[in-house]
Amino acid sequence: MHITSRQHFFDYLAQTSDFPLAIEIEKAEGVYLYGPDGQTYMDFISGIGVSNVGHRHPRVLKAIYEQLDKYMHLMVFGEYIQSPQTALAAALAETLQVETPHPSPFGLINNIFFTNSGTEATEGAMKLAKRYTGRTEIISFFNAYHGASQGALSMAGAEYFKTNFRPLLPDTRCIERNNIADLQKITTKTAAVFFEIIGGEAGIRLSDPEYLKLLRERCTETGTILVVDEIQTGFGRTGTFWAFEGAEIYPDIVLAAKGMGGGMPVGAFMASQKLMSVFKNNPILGHITTFGGNPVSCASALATLQIIKEGNLSAQATHKGEILRQNLNHPLIKEIRGKGLMIAVELENFDLLKKVIDRCIQKGLITDWFLFCDNSMRLAPPLIITEERILQGCQIITDALNEVSLNQ
Repeated sequence: MHITSRQHFFDYLAQTSDFPLAIEIEKAEGVYLYGPDGQTYMDFISGIGVSNVGHRHPRVLKAIYEQLDKYMHLMVFGEYIQSPQTALAAALAETLQVETPHPSPFGLINNIFFTNSGTEATEGAMKLAKRYTGRTEIISFFNAYHGASQGALSMAGAEYFKTNFRPLLPDTRCIERNNIADLQKITTKTAAVFFEIIGGEAGIRLSDPEYLKLLRERCTETGTILVVDEIQTGFGRTGTFWAFEGAEIYPDIVLAAKGMGGGMPVGAFMASQKLMSVFKNNPILGHITTFGGNPVSCASALATLQIIKEGNLSAQATHKGEILRQNLNHPLIKEIRGKGLMIAVELENFDLLKKVIDRCIQKGLITDWFLFCDNSMRLAPPLIITEERILQGCQIITDALNEVSLNQ
């Protein structure tokens, strides 16, 4: 008997919900995904913020093939000199040499520790902050998401996702974005504050400029390390290469992943050499990884960085995001939030949103919702998307809204 991929998907692949999309994809190219029977889907979420330069970008593929001809895994991170790692680290460090009116007390970020994912970047940054400060308290924000491992989950800003996995890390607490009074909860007992310039899974929540300035000042005043999570916002998505550039504050540690690898698994936590050097002793090898900085992933990430920089895709994200927002007008839309090509379209409730998302998929457009904001539609197409495709996508969403509205 012939066993289909669909059967294997449900029989053997661990499931994370009772209602997966279960769309079979045979090929992906640019902004499109293709099913085995000729179905075509425009990817309006970039695989959740991953495919910033589109699927299978020719320069990314070329970098991968060239590296495959040389070597793959050689040794655990940090022992051998591997040119894909060193070239990517240097290129990342260059993007982080940013002048700002609100600098870090630790200086410019110039040291890169490569990981396999954003969650691992979070874990490494937590360890680094604790090791450097000698403190244990970690502060994050309500409705924030920094990963699914137990340390990262301890900082999740919604109890629903944590309660059945307790006990988690002690000395973690949440404060509220844009609440200036809450900044007093950051004290000399706080090792680090983990912060998203734009709250991703909260449904694209922006930060007040004055609040950002005061957050930076409070961390500096108390000797607290400010960790900016750029896992979703980095690599050009919000109109600047890093979202903190638009915020005019400078972090002490930056986290990256998702859009970094051009589709390959890679992440990083990045800090000044002054901070990162504490991993060298007491204990030696204070943080280690086997596959972090995989040379093929690093080659892919370097090509991705160069494509974004040379194509000025960050600035294009601002213009394209404006086009997208201007062409989404419907009575069912309560609010549109966002910056660049990182956008949330708020509807009345999840049931309504799910109907719209399902209609969009039927019409050939992939979208989604947010972990902590399930009444808002996630829109984050690849940065390479053309204006024509943006308009096409907006029309599909509008048509889906119209059809759902008629059945209300």
